[in-house]
Amino acid sequence: MFTLKGNRLPAADVKNIIFFVRPRLELMDIIAENVLSEDRRGPTRDFHILFVPRRSLLCEQRLKDLGVLGSFIHREEYSLDLIPFDGDLLSMESEGAFKECYLEGDQTSLYHAAKGLMTLQALYGTIPQIFGKGECARQVANMMIRMKREFTGSQNLIFPVFDNLLLLDRNVDLLTPLATQLTYEGLIDEIYGIQNSYVKLPPEKFAPKKQGDGGKDLPTEAKKLQLNSAEELYAEIRDKNFNAVGSVLSKKAKIISAAFEERHNAKTVGEIKQFVSQLPHMQAARGSLANHTSIAELIKDVTTSEDFFDKLTVEQEFMSGIDTDKVNNYIEDCIAQKHSLIKVLRLVCLQSVCNSGLKQKVLDYYKREILQTYGYEHILTLHNLEKAGLLKPQTGGRNNYPTIRKTLRLWMDDVNEQNPTDISYVYSGYAPLSVRLAQLLSRPGWRSIEEVLRILPGPHFEERQPLPTGLQKKRQPGENRVTLIFFLGGVTFAEIAALRFLSQLEDGGTEYVIATTKLMNGTSWIEALMEKPF
Repeated sequence: MFTLKGNRLPAADVKNIIFFVRPRLELMDIIAENVLSEDRRGPTRDFHILFVPRRSLLCEQRLKDLGVLGSFIHREEYSLDLIPFDGDLLSMESEGAFKECYLEGDQTSLYHAAKGLMTLQALYGTIPQIFGKGECARQVANMMIRMKREFTGSQNLIFPVFDNLLLLDRNVDLLTPLATQLTYEGLIDEIYGIQNSYVKLPPEKFAPKKQGDGGKDLPTEAKKLQLNSAEELYAEIRDKNFNAVGSVLSKKAKIISAAFEERHNAKTVGEIKQFVSQLPHMQAARGSLANHTSIAELIKDVTTSEDFFDKLTVEQEFMSGIDTDKVNNYIEDCIAQKHSLIKVLRLVCLQSVCNSGLKQKVLDYYKREILQTYGYEHILTLHNLEKAGLLKPQTGGRNNYPTIRKTLRLWMDDVNEQNPTDISYVYSGYAPLSVRLAQLLSRPGWRSIEEVLRILPGPHFEERQPLPTGLQKKRQPGENRVTLIFFLGGVTFAEIAALRFLSQLEDGGTEYVIATTKLMNGTSWIEALMEKPF
């Protein structure tokens, strides 16, 4: 298996070559280059192309224009809609979904989301109740109902696993991804970026230290680690606030070293044998601990820096409603010192969202400063952010954010980061709006927050899907409901941590399974909305 690259294909003694691609035009150009640079003198090879998740006439036309369409014996599609990333997490990994839906009016990814949900229902039973908030959520629910009507002949006789489906538009809560995530996994993603559950880290922290070699041969290859719940220690610390991770790691270190000390007490053959049988597990635990201690040190270097603290202070002031309506000194300084553009855009958008738009004077000032410092080509990016509702002038002069913040309790002053009692621990004070909506839906229901739901963008709705007789659930006392929550437009690791926290509450009454179009953070989100200057 090779990564798709331009020029010639890697040398390999094979008869069949299969291209496995997303239906994107720029990839067709690379494929054409591969096919055309094939050595005609050698043995002929058969080419095949598989589009994920759908075939595209546009892409086939592009291959035809480039003169290579006839080279493909098979042109098929591989319908991969939802990819399982963890026991409770599915993603379509469609990075363009938000931009397509909100900027380009292209609903293809919504169709794929509906299709993926239909596949889930075919496997795990019809979901009796669908709730939703937002324009895209409404569209997905409509598509699902239509698809179900088209398959009326066949009754789905599988006992339903899910009680509810909650469809949430990303633009109902634009605030959460812009803030810096403060969970362990969220910070790894913010600083290093987690790609398909893998992270690449600077190697020097992971080099085995040997006595007396003075660190001559430091590895240059990035350290690549897989991150998911299969690893015991990671499952335990991934969703904790970063300030609570250190104590867990030191406790684990004590337990592991005590376990290794046990070998001195093993006297009989039986005891020695038992110790040896536990050795592989203990060594794996020790390796895992070493890795996470190194990662925690890398993150700590960042989180203890003055700049990180200043940025966090500004974010938290905005989210708690302090000074959101005037030009912020810290943002001004960042622009003047030419900090990364994405960092500046995240902060300006955060201020705009926490103020229901900026006064025209403030907005114009920020735009002028950004364009003069970073270049006029970014005018297109600013236009995109405006169109997506992230950066906008205040219309109607009323700031609705304080009402939303108070009604939904989005800001909590006394957060216990070590033993949290509320989801606000994932941002050290701010409770993700999207997760609060899910929490209030399960108890006491959305009727209690009608007025806030009207302020938030898009319609809210409820649909029932009738179940065949005999498949209605009789709930046992103490049995939890299972809610599938689908984020259309992307979800952050901090939101996932907050939902897992709700699932684990003793009296929560609801377990959550999370699906999304893409796992993302504020940086990758703004990046996807930026116009690349040609």
